[in-house]
Amino acid sequence: MKIGLLIISHGNIGQSLYNAVVTMLGNCPINTSVLSIRQEHDPEERILKAKEKIKSLDHGGGVLVLTDMYGSTPSNIACALRELKEVAIVTGINLPMLVRIFNYPDLTLEQLVQKALSAGRDGVMSCQKKNHE
Repeated sequence: MKIGLLIISHGNIGQSLYNAVVTMLGNCPINTSVLSIRQEHDPEERILKAKEKIKSLDHGGGVLVLTDMYGSTPSNIACALRELKEVAIVTGINLPMLVRIFNYPDLTLEQLVQKALSAGRDGVMSCQKKNHE
């Protein structure tokens, strides 16, 4: 059973991250869809669109939903999907998170959530110049 992936983000953020990862890896090993949210969109209409996408992405293993920033409209739309069976939501999408997810396409939904969370945290670091005393 394959996991589906839905990215819900402000504007073109999600599509840009998706395009970057596919360019880096040369393919997309997970059935993925991107839902862009713009200021002029009706949130209720976008929730319905997201539910349609979930239905088409779920092939028995569930759907991981990634969104960009907790508390924002894309995240609120994603959280409206919590009622659906076999949907997991992770906020704070970044490039390391998406790369890691694509590198583990055969994991269960819960295992993929853990990979996403660890990659998201591990991919953020300070690259300051070291002081030599």
